[in-house]
Amino acid sequence: MSSLPDIRTLGRTRLSFADEADIDEFVATLDRYERGELTPDQWRAFRLVRGTYGQRQSGDAQMIRVKIPQGALDVAQLGALADVAERWSRGFGHVTTRQNVQFHFMKLHDVEPAMRRLAESGLTTREACGNSVRNVTACPYAGVAEGEAFDVTPYAEALTRYLLRHPLSSSLPRKFKIAFEGCPEDHAVAAINDIGWHARVRGSNGTGRRGFRVTVGGGTSILCRSGYELYEFLPAGEIFGVAEAIIRVFHRLGDYAHKQRNRMKFLIRDLGFEKWREEFEKSLAEVRAEGAPHLPFDPERPPVEAPPAGDRPSAPGVAEAAARTTAAEVRGPGIVPPAPRTLAVRSEDAAQWLRTNVRPQKQEGYSVVTVTLPLGDLTGAQMRLLADLALAYGDGSVRVTHDQDLILRWVRTRDVRELHRRLEAGGLGLPGAGTLADVTSCPGAEACRLAVTQSRGLGKLLGDRLRGRPDLVAAVPGLGIKISGCPNGCGQHHIAGLGFQGSVRKLGDKVIPQYFVMVGGGIDTGGARFGRLAAKVPARRVPEAVERLVALYVSEREAGEEAPAFFRRVDLGVVKAALAGLEAITLADAVPEDFIDPGEDTAFKVEAQEGECSA
Repeated sequence: MSSLPDIRTLGRTRLSFADEADIDEFVATLDRYERGELTPDQWRAFRLVRGTYGQRQSGDAQMIRVKIPQGALDVAQLGALADVAERWSRGFGHVTTRQNVQFHFMKLHDVEPAMRRLAESGLTTREACGNSVRNVTACPYAGVAEGEAFDVTPYAEALTRYLLRHPLSSSLPRKFKIAFEGCPEDHAVAAINDIGWHARVRGSNGTGRRGFRVTVGGGTSILCRSGYELYEFLPAGEIFGVAEAIIRVFHRLGDYAHKQRNRMKFLIRDLGFEKWREEFEKSLAEVRAEGAPHLPFDPERPPVEAPPAGDRPSAPGVAEAAARTTAAEVRGPGIVPPAPRTLAVRSEDAAQWLRTNVRPQKQEGYSVVTVTLPLGDLTGAQMRLLADLALAYGDGSVRVTHDQDLILRWVRTRDVRELHRRLEAGGLGLPGAGTLADVTSCPGAEACRLAVTQSRGLGKLLGDRLRGRPDLVAAVPGLGIKISGCPNGCGQHHIAGLGFQGSVRKLGDKVIPQYFVMVGGGIDTGGARFGRLAAKVPARRVPEAVERLVALYVSEREAGEEAPAFFRRVDLGVVKAALAGLEAITLADAVPEDFIDPGEDTAFKVEAQEGECSA
């Protein structure tokens, strides 16, 4: 069993998640591989569990994935991430849809010093990739959200520590994902995780008991499933034993042979949920007989996140924020973050930002501020600026969202405008969080072996186009766009109001990039809904497809009907008809741009390789 932290470390001041022994083992194993004592397959399986993923490029190009448990980062960790970005990557990092931070185009022999720098701040890459229990995610608003059942952060952190380096955590048939949510809205997309913990309180009049509705077997990709309900209410003190029992069943009965169908959702489908539940009950009885582990705190009285105490340091000035971030050096290959914009903040831009990027905390006098990150990218200089702003205006931390943005919490409402001026100066003040313009995208063919299309290129194209068309964005409040470069769905396109999945189409002896257009996906209190395939549109025409879909909503909606509900309800034939003119293409009517993937400048060609997701 994993060692558990002292209760006093739960919260803002955390014990390290890192272990230098992991890094020493990585170095020793790399040495054995380079001496020919390990096969490439053995080395690949090892390095993936240590968070190092081979990119699609030939030669020495690696991605490392850093786990950000519950999406929470302190200022020292932001500094460590900035150092890794600048010293060993491209000058910037990439926020993922699972509250991780990734660095691309690294050299294999730079992984060790990067790991050691991260470990100094308490961060680890252990079990960030591979067939392991991945980063345990949580609602980024936990602890400050109006209407939440309770703050799930301490429970999620405790389970993270219990499973990190657990004997079973890195020897599973396939990756295993866990998420915690305390709000009525599923910000953590717990419904599509292998285990989803949905906070509940049972009882009233001061006698409420904390617990979780537990769902299992959720996922997307080639088998989209909303999690099955295992418990309508599980007392919070029992989460360790139940999690271990579920993982034991997957470890014992999961399919180790077939890469494309060995997630837990396939095991449940093949056994049937009732048979799977029987196996779970046997496993749970074993865990309890051995002495079920307990939380390191009273489940009814967990650590509470209090308002930040003491004086806050002075914030960097607006001019200083601009100077620091414009001096950042970013480099390719691939799409890189743009330089910060002008220092001047127009009143209409500020008003829009206040509407879309600021929400009140449940604690009076404080606000949550979202920092919109196009494509999930931010430079090392921006990370350091955010650290300073988090100290000056927040509680000295930031949290990562599942939409590839960041949030500052505990911002005094009276300070919000001054914070925005500095964010804007640092290229971090874009409005539109949670709107159609806040496009989510996986890394795609820029780096991923499995990707078919350059999803980041399409994400940038759409994001730039929509920010120049505020009328389109304003017409569909609540509607979002998510893009993936292949069916695996790392961009979570299956649960988007408008989802785009990269594909390829043959035109004679040529090929063009195209996207499956999916409508009506989402997650709510009833679980996950998955988008319906409406069309297959050449990549260059996707922006026009979005415009047509917005126009369809405006013309066909019912009174008071919101855009997400419309795309769930509308007849698929109506959507297909609206896009039909864009779907058809022949060699005769194709133009040169059709043969170039957005974000690229050379002719499109299919280069999908064997992936390492299940190696």
